[in-house]
Amino acid sequence: MDNAARRSYRHIGVRPIAGALGAEIDGVDIARPLEGDVVAEIRQAVLDHLVIFFRDQELAPQEQLAFAQRFGQPVEYPQLKGLPECPLVTPVIKLAHERVNFGGIWHSDTTYLERPPMASMLYAVEIPPYGGDTLFANQYLAYETLSERLKQTLDGLIGINTSTKAQASRTREDRLRDTGAELKVLVGEHPVVRTHPETGRKALYINVGHTTHFKGFTEEESRPLLDYLFEHQVRPEFTCRFRWEPGTLAFWDNRCAQHNPVNDYHGFRRVMHRVTLAGDAPY
Repeated sequence: MDNAARRSYRHIGVRPIAGALGAEIDGVDIARPLEGDVVAEIRQAVLDHLVIFFRDQELAPQEQLAFAQRFGQPVEYPQLKGLPECPLVTPVIKLAHERVNFGGIWHSDTTYLERPPMASMLYAVEIPPYGGDTLFANQYLAYETLSERLKQTLDGLIGINTSTKAQASRTREDRLRDTGAELKVLVGEHPVVRTHPETGRKALYINVGHTTHFKGFTEEESRPLLDYLFEHQVRPEFTCRFRWEPGTLAFWDNRCAQHNPVNDYHGFRRVMHRVTLAGDAPY
């Protein structure tokens, strides 16, 4: 992060919010068409800081989608339907009477897919008066701070990821019930340590929300090491915490960052719009 923090940007303002990851971007109205140089610097900021935030934006769903298309190919979320007027924008909602929030556990998005998403963009439409922050964790640091012997052990392992792991699937139950949809059973096998295709850095690529065991091991055999890694990869010094305001958009790199929406706003609505960008098969 030191080199990233010192990088000179000519067309955007970049202000890191924590030592591990995260930066706020100034001087950009993302609802408007953007010059190529601006798009290139935003892309670089994501690579440098893993998650970036744009405040004070006014985005209709089609405008959010158009912004996302500058950085990749938007794809439908596999478990829920998108907005009727813009199917590639998925509403992420917690209602005032609900006690469980959508995706309320540490995870990288949909790692149970053969090709998990490259990145996600989340736009704040309606937020509670307090609470509802999101935590992010740097998975480069999670890998790089392991002992050399443990790195050697992990480098050859494959993680089994499923859409039905109970800790994550129960966070979707309210939305699935409201839409009449059924949980799709999906399984993805990915390296426990993946190499980022753009930066070349290695990142720990398991998560408590979806990873059940190592390929060739039973769940019982896998549990002790997985439990250690799940705790290690979200150590406080690897994280940042972001407080939302209406009109804020977050753009994060699923290949090297995890996130966890904090469920501390019972009695209030929270409405977000998400766009997911297609990724490739981890290696």
